Amino acid sequence: MLKPVLGLAATGIVALILFKILALFLLPLIGITIGLVLIAIKVAFWVLVGMVAVWVFRRLTRREVASA
Repeated sequence: MLKPVLGLAATGIVALILFKILALFLLPLIGITIGLVLIAIKVAFWVLVGMVAVWVFRRLTRREVASA
């Protein structure tokens, strides 16, 4: 009667230990991935700021063509 319960408990303990080990190894990878995504967003933001600055500069400095 107790044997199936002991097997289930042992399986749960082994699964918990494996989950802890897996989390220990995968957590840095998840952190690195999030960091790289944030760096990519920052780079894209600054590229966009530069493009808007060039667009505004061109818009403000263009010459009006005199139509005769």
